Order: sequence, then structure tokens, then C-alpha cells
Amino acid sequence: MSQALNEADVLVVGAGIMGAGITQIAAQAGHQVLLYDVGEGAAAGAIAKLSATFDKLVAKGKITAESAAESLSKISVANSLADCASVGLVVEAIVENLGIKQKLFRDLEAVVSEDCVLATNTSSISVTAIANGMQHPERLVGMHFFNPVPLMKLVEVVSGLQTSPAVAEGIFELSGRWGKVPVYARSTPGFIVNRIARPFYAETLALLQEQASSPTVLDACLRAVGFRMGPCQLTDLIGHDTNFAVTSSVYEANFYDKRFMPSLVQRELVDGGLLGRKSKQGFYDYRDGAVNEVLTEMDPMDKLPTAKTLQVHGSGAVAEHILTALKKYDYACEQLADSDWQGLAVDGAILRLTDGRTATEQGAEVAVFDLPVRFEDGQVLAWAISGRASETWAQAVPHWLQVFGFEPQAIADAPGLVVARTLAMLINEAADAVQQGVCTEKAADDAMKMGVNYPAGPFEWLAGWSASAVVELLNNLDNYYAGERYRVSPWLKQQHWMAA
Repeated sequence: MSQALNEADVLVVGAGIMGAGITQIAAQAGHQVLLYDVGEGAAAGAIAKLSATFDKLVAKGKITAESAAESLSKISVANSLADCASVGLVVEAIVENLGIKQKLFRDLEAVVSEDCVLATNTSSISVTAIANGMQHPERLVGMHFFNPVPLMKLVEVVSGLQTSPAVAEGIFELSGRWGKVPVYARSTPGFIVNRIARPFYAETLALLQEQASSPTVLDACLRAVGFRMGPCQLTDLIGHDTNFAVTSSVYEANFYDKRFMPSLVQRELVDGGLLGRKSKQGFYDYRDGAVNEVLTEMDPMDKLPTAKTLQVHGSGAVAEHILTALKKYDYACEQLADSDWQGLAVDGAILRLTDGRTATEQGAEVAVFDLPVRFEDGQVLAWAISGRASETWAQAVPHWLQVFGFEPQAIADAPGLVVARTLAMLINEAADAVQQGVCTEKAADDAMKMGVNYPAGPFEWLAGWSASAVVELLNNLDNYYAGERYRVSPWLKQQHWMAA
């Protein structure tokens, strides 16, 4: 199977952005490629654009003129599906509509040989459903690329209920030959990436609905731990109509599981036509001359905060970071390593790492700060003060966070703050995907890093945190909101119990 695919002529159906990208990488890998589109002149137009793309790659020194000419020579227009009987692989990249895809594959089966592999680039439709009605459903497999295809490394190789393991294995190996990082996935709503990524947007949208903070602050908090863009920036780039549609599709496909519920905040943007960059307005204003909110930065410390007694609680990366920071400024402190929380007690007042409870729930002179993940000097970090705290403690907290080396950003006393609740939910969703046989832990990590450029995979974050801490935080969120959304994955529960 793998050798036959390596040498196969390829038909790409759909000459849009995805189809053109697939055509490019298949040709560069040495295949003869036919490009077909029902739109008159669409395939020829896409090939003309590919010619310009190859010219740019040559000008940048990415490829030689000879290799560009050779790749372009391998691409030709298919005037009809009947012209494509000899191909060994078809990759479909047409509109995301189940009925249209089903008809295409039934039409293809009437043309191609019985050993031709049929692949769909669907991002959200069930591969099992697309195969329904085919004569040979075992040869249909998901081959989900990410945009832009030539640059993004990930390919989700998605098996429906009837997909042949040999077919999936052949596409997996072929994807690697095409320079991609393939991961196996089972055909469930959202596959790997679009499923696991939902909390990245959902937690920020929930915080916005609670008026806990602003898009500028929430985005900055998540960029601070390595995300290239914050959720508000990213949804503005994707388009709120597109992002909302994907979320709604996953929600519906999961029988309206509250974990995937779309946001009223985003629906209002869509209803108002505020779709992000493409409409010039979304969470941010992209019109000429528009002024958007910027972070409020604290002035550099002109003097250090003082205290009679300082106690560093707990052991772990956060406690060690606090100890190091205090020693840098010659503070005398005591470490209570056996404490069950990490943070600092200042003359009895508490400044602690969030565990998913609000500061107000924990007492009067209490403040909580977000999960740092990385400990870079000047890193933006969210914090919140108890509603019962004194003004003196409220004013002192950001200065202590500055001592720790952070750029503090106050938000409302929302449970789990920003980073901690977002990462916990990403981990939880990935854990459920593994529990349900959608993918392996490694596949989840590879998919999120290669498919959406996450700074780490969910199980890599888990390894640097702990299952027990994640379970505790999610349980506290679940207690606070009293709904299905924050229920803990059975897989995570098992990891927590095994570590006990």
C-alpha cells in the first residue's frame, strides 16, 4: 500500500486555498497531480497562482529554478472526473457539506480503480458519515491538512468505522514523505485539534462574559506563557463567524454537551457583523486611526515592600521561584515546604497560586495569582484580590508580584484566573480524547504544537504541573459554576488516584 501510494498519480478535487496547497506539496514530492474543480477556470487559475508561488520561492532561495519548473510541470488541469481513472490517490478539498462530499465520493468510485485510495480533507465532518453509501467505504480516510498547507506540518490521519488500517497506515507514511508530521485520529467531532482547542477560546470568552477583564489583558496573559496570539486576537484573525460555526458544530455533534457550548459574547459579535480583521472590527478595532486598549504597566519599584515576617509555603517550581526572588533582594524568609499550597505569607496575609477557588472564598487578607508556567523577567501575570481584603493588602500585592519578577495585571476575582483554568481545560479535553480512543498522548501533543502552534502539548503541560493539581482546580471550578462544563476526565481521575 505505502509503496503504491508513493508512486501514485494524485487527483486533488477543489482548487481553493487548501486544494492548491495540497497540489503544491504533492507535486514537490514528485507526484503527477491532476487538479479538478467544478468552477470554470478555477483549476487553471489556481495553477497560475502556484506558478507565481514557485517563482517567489525561487527568489527567496527556498528552492532552485530547476526544481520549481519540474514541480510545476507535474501539475495539470483535469477537465472532468472521467479524465482521472488512472490515479491512485484522490484528496478531496471541497466545501464542508456532508451531502456534497458523499455524492463526490460515490461519483469517484464509478471512475477510479478499486485499489485507489480516497481521502477527505474535512476538518469537522465524520469520516464514517462521508463513507456511508460508498461501495468500498474501507478505502476512505481523513487526510486533514492545516492552512497554509505548505507551511503547517500537521496532518490528521482520521479513520472512520470502516476505514482499512492498511489505508490509514499508507496515508500516514505518505504524509511523512510529503514532509508532514502525521498523527492518527479516530473520527469523532473535531478530531484532535478542533476538539482539544475549544477551551483556548471558551475560557477567555467565559471570562469576558463575566466581565472579569478585557481582551487586551486576557490575550497578554496567554501570550506570556508562550502562545503566539491570545484567543481574542486569534478569533479576530480566523473570523468570528468561522470560529463560532466550528464551535457550534462540535457542540451539536457532541449532543449539546455543555463543555462545548458556544459563547453569547461571540454570537453577539457575529450577529453584529463584527467578524474581526475581515470586517475591520471584532474584539479589536482595525480601522484606520483606531486606538485600542494597551496594558497598564506598573512603574518600576522605587522602594521594596516591607514585612516583619515572610513565609514561603509549599515546594515546587513556584515556591522555588519565590525563594530565589526574595533572596535576590536579601529578604529574610522561612520556607514551610510541607504546606499544601504554594505562595507567600506576608505578616499573615496570603498571596498564593490559584487552585481554582476565588480569593474571596479563602478569606479576607487573601490574593491569588495565576499559573506562571514560564518564569521570565517581566512576564505578564494575572492576579485577584479578595473582596474582603483591606486596602493596604490590595495595594501591597502587585508590589510583591513585582518582587517575584512579574508584570502584574489585576482582574476580577474569577476562579482559576486566566492561564490556570485555560491550561487545565485543554489538558482535561486531551485526557478525554485519549480516554475515548481518539488519539494517543503523543499524538495530542504533536497535533496541538504542529496544527495550531501551541508552545507545548497538553500532556507536556500536565507533566510540568500534576494530575492532582489539575483535578483539584477543575473540581473547584465545577463547584463554583455547578454545571457539566468543568467535570473531570475519568483519565485524569485515574492519574490523580495513582499518584496518591
